[in-house]
Amino acid sequence: MAKIPSEEMIDMMENMLHIASDSTRLKILICLEDEEKSVSEIVKEVGASQSLVSHQLQVLRAANLVTYRKEGTSVIYSLDDEHVSKLISVVREHVEEKMDR
Repeated sequence: MAKIPSEEMIDMMENMLHIASDSTRLKILICLEDEEKSVSEIVKEVGASQSLVSHQLQVLRAANLVTYRKEGTSVIYSLDDEHVSKLISVVREHVEEKMDR
């Protein structure tokens, strides 16, 4: 039987899942699943304005779901670590299974 984590851990998990549940933020996470991208590349793939994407990237950075580095005048984003990629992958697989039924 699984042990229920502490309230602090539950709160942190809830917050992370809540942040990832926004459709624009989820699109950004999926966009970064395979490779790092510049803000302009993310804007193009997600189909949202640069201001919206930039704001959502700030939210994702604050939640430690994405990280960034500067390359000249460009900012390049990537998923923070493999756990974020696994989370997106597992959710996608689960939904695909349910859709195939």
